[in-house]
Amino acid sequence: MAPISALVVVASNRAADGVYEDTSGPILIQGFAAAGFDVAGPVVVHDGEEVAQALQDAVDDGFNLVVTSGGTGLTELDLTPEMTSRVVDFHIPGLAEAIRAAGLAKTPHAALSRGIAGVAGKTLIVNLAGSPGAAKDGLAVLTAELVGHAVSQLHGGDHTRADAPEKDENPGAHRRQP
Repeated sequence: MAPISALVVVASNRAADGVYEDTSGPILIQGFAAAGFDVAGPVVVHDGEEVAQALQDAVDDGFNLVVTSGGTGLTELDLTPEMTSRVVDFHIPGLAEAIRAAGLAKTPHAALSRGIAGVAGKTLIVNLAGSPGAAKDGLAVLTAELVGHAVSQLHGGDHTRADAPEKDENPGAHRRQP
């Protein structure tokens, strides 16, 4: 199987304006590269419509995974979950919950992230909060095994596991007869 293609999108008005340098994007790039992903970015955009456009462009370009960093808080300028919802076909609540749970082990502030996860076409999209700690928590959950399994399913793969018993060639033979 080809390496998983991933794009990191940073949603930060201040970083996009050059007020400060983003620190979470490089952590994600390094982490995904270390996991063997073919990773691009970070693409730094203003939160809002630019996020939706960056996500749609990534889906159109065929990325397997797009991870956003930032824009998941409670201010009126934090719009990444809403922009992501515009692009995804369906949500994967368990993935967003797992990322929040990883963060909650370190800080109660992780509960305030409104990040979502979902699928657009054959692309997995995941929102992370915009801090270095949130990037590390996201990497802990978005392992090559988990993302690889998701990407496989999005491309028609089955739910099979490496440790699953071999398929029975004659499944009816073991049924109890009445």
